[in-house]
Amino acid sequence: MKKSLKIIAGVLSAPVLLIGAFVIATWAPDRPVADLKARWAPPPSVFIEVLGVNVHLRDQGPRDDTEPIVLLHGTSSSLHTWEGWTQVLKKQRRVIRFDLPGFGLTGPSADHVYTIERYTRFVAAVLNHLGLHRCVLAGNSFGGYVAWATSLAHPELVAQLILVDASGYRLQPASMPIGFRIAMIPVLNRLAANTLPRFLIASSVKNVYGDPGEVTEEIIDRYYAITLREGNRRALAERFKQAPPGEMAHRIPDVTVPTLILWGGRDRLILPEVAERFHHDIDGSRLEIFEDLGHVPQEEDPARTVAALKQFLPLPEAPNP
Repeated sequence: MKKSLKIIAGVLSAPVLLIGAFVIATWAPDRPVADLKARWAPPPSVFIEVLGVNVHLRDQGPRDDTEPIVLLHGTSSSLHTWEGWTQVLKKQRRVIRFDLPGFGLTGPSADHVYTIERYTRFVAAVLNHLGLHRCVLAGNSFGGYVAWATSLAHPELVAQLILVDASGYRLQPASMPIGFRIAMIPVLNRLAANTLPRFLIASSVKNVYGDPGEVTEEIIDRYYAITLREGNRRALAERFKQAPPGEMAHRIPDVTVPTLILWGGRDRLILPEVAERFHHDIDGSRLEIFEDLGHVPQEEDPARTVAALKQFLPLPEAPNP
């Protein structure tokens, strides 16, 4: 009898031991933003206070540009995703990018509200803080959702709209990054608040590239470090609950500003059929699909994708050096 009880106890304790070993091996507590600034927020990064949060922002290019290009990143990303575009555009246009609340080095909102209405209010508040009255607004993935919703909530602010693999309709992915799936499961997202295996980040990033071989160790390092920013993992779970895609889909046909839609043909998170739906629902919009790229085409191939933007939005000649 005693021998049987020992065997049962051993069997029952094995999963506990495995879980404990996993937690120890992948233990990754939050990191204060001060620890991340040196590598991920060198100049021209600045921090400005807007709606109670310290916003990580980069503002580059000529200051006499009357309609700057404002770039919004997607879920679990950061302003760094637009680096390739910025290096090209800043020669002729003022380019502004910032980390949205709950992501990047901006971190969680002051009151933990992550509704789409709050995000559109936040974008308007940043523009107001910078003294801007009108802009070209671009967004990738969730940033695209925020962009087109901002054009409806604050039409006076948006002159033109660029949607890059944008969300907005109900999500029906062919494949979802494992990090997103974990963030949506209550028990697992609490565990993930203090553990983060690097391979999970690597898998998630490769999932959104058309060619996973293009994902470098440096890219994985960036996504990993920024995910560890204090409060970001808890904020991600809240963002998924409070701003689900599809809740404002009926408003998409109300978008009236000139709109360019860019999409990766290998996007498995928001499928190319969604690009066609945006194109159909937004009157007069233009659509270009890059058949070999994934969910973040502006990051995967900035040169080719920014060229499409330049055709839509002719830029003045760069000044002679």
